Amino acid sequence: MKASHVRKLIKPIDSAYSEMFSGRVFRVGEGAVSVRNHSGRAEQTVIGVHGFLENHCYFTQAYEGATTELILLTCSNYHIPVNGVTPEKPGWAVPIKHLEGTIEYDAAILNQTLANLPTTRNIRIHGHSRGGAVILEAIKQWPELYDDVEIVLEAPVLPEGKLHALVTTLLEPVSHGMWPWVVRLINSAPSSAYGQTFFGKMNPRKKQLLSSLFSATKDHLTIVRNIENIMDWMLRTDTSVYNHVRHGTFLIPEVDRILDRNAMLASARKSPTTMRIVETDAPSHFITLDSKDWIPGFETLPAASQG
Repeated sequence: MKASHVRKLIKPIDSAYSEMFSGRVFRVGEGAVSVRNHSGRAEQTVIGVHGFLENHCYFTQAYEGATTELILLTCSNYHIPVNGVTPEKPGWAVPIKHLEGTIEYDAAILNQTLANLPTTRNIRIHGHSRGGAVILEAIKQWPELYDDVEIVLEAPVLPEGKLHALVTTLLEPVSHGMWPWVVRLINSAPSSAYGQTFFGKMNPRKKQLLSSLFSATKDHLTIVRNIENIMDWMLRTDTSVYNHVRHGTFLIPEVDRILDRNAMLASARKSPTTMRIVETDAPSHFITLDSKDWIPGFETLPAASQG
């Protein structure tokens, strides 16, 4: 990448979205992990891994139970979407050797989180879109950590997957130097101009979370690096990574205009039989925001059924 392009791309993007948060926030490398306070005794732990240009608030209304310990990742070089909490540096955080802004880097954040923070043995990791790839990459980096962990891959970026043709068509003519201009253009257009096409039918929560997508990262360079790395990761990662998953669910939307649904399904079908494929009738890539009903119940957690 040319130095002049990098200079344009590292111009900071101001944070445009945050919510009140009750809990603790830990800085891990160039990312963060937020642990929400829960009012009951924790019976299960959910770790949420947000998607490209999203933030961890994607999961907060999906897992509101008083007995759910909710731990939320903020990927590298993304704004932490919380009000009123000062991030702290935990003693367990160790340096990450991967390039920030990549699936590999964020997978290392997830592994440090899983190794140090859950207080229950019933652990679910729920990743949306790029977050699905982050989970699979994390499993590849440290397989034995996931022996008793349940995973939920929602409209996920998968090995041998592809972007939707519409997205590819939009991205192909964009050179690095054009990115800041493209983002400004998108931000100045009313979201209704492209929202219906890519986001499907809107509802209040969707509108709230998806209206500030292009302000999720700290700079434009992270946007470019995320996209290039997603495309590269899908090409060079093969489906043998599924062999380390003990229990899991793929949630596939009925309509997806961000990722190629058929490629997603074809990849999912190469997973072991311990993984369920649920073809939902969700009308968009954002299944959880379309309806929380698609999220599997906790009674399916294997450790819970043994107890």
